[in-house]
Amino acid sequence: MKTLSILVLLTCFLPLASQAELALEVPLIELKPKPQDESVTTTFVFHNKGTKPVRVLSIDSACSCLSAALDKAIYQPGEKGTGTAEFQVSSFVGRHEKSVHIQTDDPDQAEWIVPFMLEVPEVIRIEPKTLQWWIGDEAQSKTAKVIMTGEVPMAIKGITSTRENVEYSWKEITPGREYEVTVKPKNTTDVMLGALRIETDSTIPKYQRQMAFFSVYRKPASQP
Repeated sequence: MKTLSILVLLTCFLPLASQAELALEVPLIELKPKPQDESVTTTFVFHNKGTKPVRVLSIDSACSCLSAALDKAIYQPGEKGTGTAEFQVSSFVGRHEKSVHIQTDDPDQAEWIVPFMLEVPEVIRIEPKTLQWWIGDEAQSKTAKVIMTGEVPMAIKGITSTRENVEYSWKEITPGREYEVTVKPKNTTDVMLGALRIETDSTIPKYQRQMAFFSVYRKPASQP
């Protein structure tokens, strides 16, 4: 019992083991591109909260759409650093969680994960995105809504189909804001998967063409 007490007292007076710890100054990094942006770049600040230097060995991203770089490779205790991240917007819409993985020489923090929240504004919404029939269903018309949710109104200029086995049409509900697209298969005897190419008058190239889908599938055994 006496030996145990001595060991506890010695432990209390031993110096703390040195360690490194890279940490952001914010819980996560937020990126908010504009509708017309093809990419968006941001900088972020972090520091070494530990008691020993830390060396960055490599930087990888969980998504090819996100890349990052740091201002140098070694950070001393208490030192601040700066990182730069670039996100390729492409066809992303809405909120997405992404991350960058940074490998270090510190065994207690071999991998430092930097979290990102990407919020890409919605400009066009199609509900539902896919119109579906089961094989043997009545070949009846179904309708999808195309809603222009961006700040600038947009109109549908035309629609084409990737399949000949459907009839389709569209009409304007609210000028520049809401449209209805109606699709009717000529028959539902065979499996079919196709798309409608929706052409708009958007001044932003990536919103000048949108895709809506239609399908005929075999009904699963569990489907009533």
